[in-house]
Amino acid sequence: MTATRAGQTTETAQSVARWVTVLLATASAIVSSNIYCNQPLLGTAAAALGVPPGVLGLVPTAVQFGCAAGILVWVPAGDLLSRRRLILALTSVSALALVAAGLAQNVPWLVAASFAIGALSPIPQLVVPLAVALDGGVRRGRVVGTIQAGLLVGVLVSRTGSGWLAEWAGWHTVYWVSCVLTIALAVVLWRSLPDDPAPKGAPGGYRAVMASLPRLLARPLVWRITVSGALVGISLGAFWTTLTFLLEQDYGLGAGVVGLFGLVSAVTAVASPASGRLADRVGHRRALAALVGLVLAGWLVLWPGGQVLPWLLVGVVLLDVGMWGSQVICQAALFTLERATHNRLNALYFVLRFSGIAAGSSIGSLAWSTGGWTAVVLTGLLTGVAALVIGVSARTGAAPSGTQLAVAAGRD
Repeated sequence: MTATRAGQTTETAQSVARWVTVLLATASAIVSSNIYCNQPLLGTAAAALGVPPGVLGLVPTAVQFGCAAGILVWVPAGDLLSRRRLILALTSVSALALVAAGLAQNVPWLVAASFAIGALSPIPQLVVPLAVALDGGVRRGRVVGTIQAGLLVGVLVSRTGSGWLAEWAGWHTVYWVSCVLTIALAVVLWRSLPDDPAPKGAPGGYRAVMASLPRLLARPLVWRITVSGALVGISLGAFWTTLTFLLEQDYGLGAGVVGLFGLVSAVTAVASPASGRLADRVGHRRALAALVGLVLAGWLVLWPGGQVLPWLLVGVVLLDVGMWGSQVICQAALFTLERATHNRLNALYFVLRFSGIAAGSSIGSLAWSTGGWTAVVLTGLLTGVAALVIGVSARTGAAPSGTQLAVAAGRD
């Protein structure tokens, strides 16, 4: 009877963990849509504000640098404070940043609001360690993949829907709709998200948590994974920023059609859990090599895509699946380290990742202005090769034991 009750308790706990994972995946979807909804709007907003399209490349750059800053400030606190309270507070305040973007009438205003949107949106980076902890870490790769699938659904809806909405009701409307959805999310999370007591593994307070970041980054596995992620991020930022320019200027397509390219995220969302299972099955090095290899294959296919639309479509699928799949692998690799440091590890990874995306947005715009699509593709290939070499050289060990966790928590 005792064994039966224990089995029932385990089943109930797993059921709750799955339900919370779905809820957190939904939160990631809505928040990620706030981050990426600007991409199909660049051409339309530039015309409305009377500036060249390249100037609006500052908007995604500001969002991504804001994300990096927000992750650096807020996510490490998840190893010290209640993640539930952090998630609720950030979700609520981010609605105000969306209001500011909806009221923007010039480029500096829009750029400042975009930075605030990014800085208040590290929700996916907080929910992943929470979901892994609630699941017990047994299905680490699968949980990370599920959360990222939710994030990618948000990217899909924002890239596809925001372009059509901008053509139909103006680009400001996109931010107002995002604001309403964010407020609704905050209400649902307040009512439904389980309480998450403050972790006990970070003595010394917030200052000690932040001071431990350089030591964590100095670990060979951590710096190789984070640098590899940043390099893939450069590819990501360069591609999605310049794709708008390519489709509107060379193919003559409007914002609505540009947004349809976001449908590729549907394929990526399906592939993300599979990437997590691949990491669980064959190990992180092999899985990362396969996914970054897809990034390189995507850029090679995209080279003729500047003139041939079918090649462009195939290249987008390969590139996006490789980019987001490699992110699942990188996070799963970092989560083999001490659980008490997971929020800080996630913060380090995404600070570099979003810094890479932000740099890629600017580098991509510069490459487009100086050398057109060929220069953009060469940028993607060079960063992809570097990401492959650095990332595959990272080795992971077995997940640490409970004793190791306690020792490491005190050390870091």
